[in-house]
Amino acid sequence: MTSAPAAAIDAGERIRSAGLRVTDSRRAVLDALGIRPHASADELFALVAESVPHTSLQSVYNALGDFVDAGLVRRIEPAGRPGLFELRVDDNHHHLICSGCGAVQDVDCVVGPAPCLTPSDAHGFTVQVAEVTFWGVCPDCAATSR
Repeated sequence: MTSAPAAAIDAGERIRSAGLRVTDSRRAVLDALGIRPHASADELFALVAESVPHTSLQSVYNALGDFVDAGLVRRIEPAGRPGLFELRVDDNHHHLICSGCGAVQDVDCVVGPAPCLTPSDAHGFTVQVAEVTFWGVCPDCAATSR
């Protein structure tokens, strides 16, 4: 589904191609994710409310749920943090998260084909996806602490 970068494809076209009805709120949520990847629903709501003032936080949550179900958006759930959403759904990448400021960066798979990691014993499971979260301190936080 990803022959062009997410930002290069019109939000309405992406929503329609996923079989969803295009609304102002849905379009604004997808556009906001293009501006602010790895955003929480609250952060996205703040952006969406600027362009669609009549929207609600619930409609942002509904749109995100629909997008996750349709495969347009990926939800990541870092331990101890609110769920975050991103448009990068076409690969099995991982994340670096700063334990200081919460900044999130994508990390491509380190080795091998998806699912990137092979467990030593899969216990009969057919592994489809591996999620790895690297926690550390970003360069800005490291510089501040010196």
